[in-house]
Amino acid sequence: MLSVLIVLAGGVVRVTASGLGCPTWPACEVGSLAPTPELGIHGVIEFANRLFTGVLIFAVGWAIVAARLQKPRNRGLTRLAWSQFWLVVANAVAGGLSVLAGLNPYVVALHFTLAIALLTTTTLTWHRARQPITSPPSPSRPARALAWAVTILTLALILVGTLVTGSGPHSGDSAEVHRMSFNWEHVTIVHAVLGSLTVILALALWVVLRGDAAGRLARRRVGFFIVVVILQGAVGTVQALTSLPAALVAIHLLGAALVWIGALRVLLDTNPGLFRGRPVERAAVPVNTVGAR
Repeated sequence: MLSVLIVLAGGVVRVTASGLGCPTWPACEVGSLAPTPELGIHGVIEFANRLFTGVLIFAVGWAIVAARLQKPRNRGLTRLAWSQFWLVVANAVAGGLSVLAGLNPYVVALHFTLAIALLTTTTLTWHRARQPITSPPSPSRPARALAWAVTILTLALILVGTLVTGSGPHSGDSAEVHRMSFNWEHVTIVHAVLGSLTVILALALWVVLRGDAAGRLARRRVGFFIVVVILQGAVGTVQALTSLPAALVAIHLLGAALVWIGALRVLLDTNPGLFRGRPVERAAVPVNTVGAR
């Protein structure tokens, strides 16, 4: 949940033009860790986003402790929990670099991409922690292949979305900020086409799973995913036709996070053998035979 909210928080920073509310990093401004009254509401919004990263680190720390306490210990689960920590740190650094670089759109895109990577590891951690001891039966091979195709296409959809954002008007600050050199309308069309292809492929997967007894859960996941992508497309269409209102842009960023989680759930439930962790078995303690007859 927190890894989704951090995406929304970043969206709020962007659409309120608060990206440079704290003009430096890691302090908010020279000589002050927290924002001063002179920075106004933009400084408060940006600083609140940085504080939320601290809350996220605390949650990830708890996940690491919980993974270590698993009996029997699952080494893969522990590694996933630690990967969350390093991704949060890397994303915090990327956020700082985006400030120091004056909200360079490519650095900002990297910042968002690392947030998507964090969503990936948190979803995989959640999935692995809930895995049954025995692997459930897998759907057919065509269904598994389609699930991979849907996931890859969804990733391409989200990455192209960063180009749309980097070329659009919401730079993250009220001052003139360098934007990507792509034609915004052309990139938006490519983004929309990828979204349509994602829905078509997901529908094909839903049809393939309909006659597969082992794919009932995966079919429900695909149905939910289709609904989320269609709603996300509707939000994107409305915002494109209404001059990109700030609230819809923030909602669209939140939707991107939900779409990616949905794609991962489709992949994991259609390929139940993926990312299965193996518990770490303790070595057998040798029996002391000294004195035995």
